[in-house]
Amino acid sequence: MYDVAVIGGGPTGSRVAYRLAGMGYGVVVVEQKDRLEEPVCCAGIISRECVESFDIDESIIYRWANSARLFSPAGKMLRVYRDEPQAAIVDRTALNMALASRARGEGVEYVLSSRVRSVQVGDDRVRIEVARQGEKSVFEARAAVIASGFRPRFTAELGFGTVSDFVMGAQAEVETAGIDEVEVYCGQEIAPAFFGWLVPTSPHRALVGLLSRRTPVPYLKKLVASLIAGGKTGSGEFEARIGGVSLRPLPRTYGDRMLVVGTAAGQVKPTTGGGIYFGLLCADIAASNLGRALEADDLSAGSLAGYERDWKRKLWHELKTGYRARRLYERLSDRQVDRIFDIIKSSGIDEALLEAEGLTFDWHGRVMTGLPGLVWRTAFRRAIGRVKSPFR
Repeated sequence: MYDVAVIGGGPTGSRVAYRLAGMGYGVVVVEQKDRLEEPVCCAGIISRECVESFDIDESIIYRWANSARLFSPAGKMLRVYRDEPQAAIVDRTALNMALASRARGEGVEYVLSSRVRSVQVGDDRVRIEVARQGEKSVFEARAAVIASGFRPRFTAELGFGTVSDFVMGAQAEVETAGIDEVEVYCGQEIAPAFFGWLVPTSPHRALVGLLSRRTPVPYLKKLVASLIAGGKTGSGEFEARIGGVSLRPLPRTYGDRMLVVGTAAGQVKPTTGGGIYFGLLCADIAASNLGRALEADDLSAGSLAGYERDWKRKLWHELKTGYRARRLYERLSDRQVDRIFDIIKSSGIDEALLEAEGLTFDWHGRVMTGLPGLVWRTAFRRAIGRVKSPFR
């Protein structure tokens, strides 16, 4: 019997496994994919802070980014720029493999091609039944960590509650012509309630994708067609990857002998849908709390409740403020978004925000609710009139 079974071999699951194995515990990672290097629906943009905090190897970074171009529904452009690189564009499949390799170096066992069918919590163990190569296999562990990504039915069946808000995304790799900056596209005709992106990776290659309240693939086809018409991409032939993103955390992320971490728990930035950094932060918090519970041999829900308190202390303000900003953005018409672009540019708000102390790639809440946020919200009110502010 293992000490811990981790369900999901993505960055968050591998980080939890790595930390627990480093404490001396026996850990197995159960992953449904046949290969960890399979493509995923993720743009792979992470902050410099994330790279440094988790010692991400430079070899998996396509390029560093210190600028981006934002396009309004009418095609108006804002370019944001800082002297120092703010984010890294990483090879997401290579990131999966690198973090798994690090975990394996600590003795973690990986079992691939294994889709979990049931999880049963007993008095002294968790019993995980999987379908593997057409046959049933069973893994038993003292505790389990759910790091399975966006699988709302699965987490609901385990008793962690339902996902109250989410969006779906689609992404594909395309050929490009001279694109060397991240581009972001706004508009209801492009990505209803969210945005699309074009992220350069290797020379003449990029990821194009979007998140949307509606079925994303038809919108991705329209976005690719518009990029072809603009001379930014080549052929319209592509293979889309589809995935979901929770915009709000689960009602509960712990239970008897179980924790939920990362995208599975909804520990995702509601403003952008990015979950790598927050997932890795919560992976460390989960490992620390679970390690103490294993040592004390008390894996009850009461013993593991500290995990949720700790991750909320770290992220709750950010998630709450980001979600309010997300809901405000969704109320805007394309005309109002265009007007905001005009006001930001004419008033120099873009430069003021870029110079604001505390504004970083990941931590938006402190700026949204501070003085720079007041300037930003003033621009919103000028553009859209009398709208109740969600920031209080």
